[in-house]
Amino acid sequence: MADLSPTDRTRLTREKERGRRDRSELMALLDEAIIAHIGVIADQHPVVVPVAFAVDPDGPDEGGTIYVHGSVGAGWMRRAPGTDVCITVTALDGLVLARSAFNHSMNYRCAVVIGRARRVEDAEERARAMSLTVDHVVPGRAATLRPNTPKELAATQMLAVPLHEASLKMRTGGVNDEPEDVAAGTWAGVLPLRLVAGAVETDAETSEPVPDGVRRRAAALGGSSGQ
Repeated sequence: MADLSPTDRTRLTREKERGRRDRSELMALLDEAIIAHIGVIADQHPVVVPVAFAVDPDGPDEGGTIYVHGSVGAGWMRRAPGTDVCITVTALDGLVLARSAFNHSMNYRCAVVIGRARRVEDAEERARAMSLTVDHVVPGRAATLRPNTPKELAATQMLAVPLHEASLKMRTGGVNDEPEDVAAGTWAGVLPLRLVAGAVETDAETSEPVPDGVRRRAAALGGSSGQ
């Protein structure tokens, strides 16, 4: 399913030229991003919270599945199942500094997913979703950890949302100024931005070397593995 197939809820209505329809570009952004935000209605008012997440392109939901991790004690998590939610993921790539305040902008990639959330009840799917969430942060990390305890499992809830209804919008490039502003001679340009890891900080009570998976993740983010 290569096309995003936007519905009326995810169809772009402004600056449509920035939209992308290739599902592979959506998956690339979701793979790169580390954090998402989910919007739900809780007690008759909207709530938007940052969440850890993972994606299974071959998941059981239409278009694949995006999983959201949370605590069973969170009010929004208890109210989300069976309702429509909105998940957004944004990568900020640069600050576009124009010659007028009006024409300032940002270079970005932003995905919006809207769908009916379901609580993951199946034990096998739940275990897979939890491992995917850990591996989304550091690939291969889940296999190096001990199994979750019954208490930990009881305290954790996973939501699943279909990836069918999604939109992807991007801005790239430089400044778009009016000719008279350019002629005025004011400086303009782009300040590129990217997420960069610092040196890995090993826990004081750990005598083991930094695992290869953590080293690779640090290197991928432009950081160093530390000692």
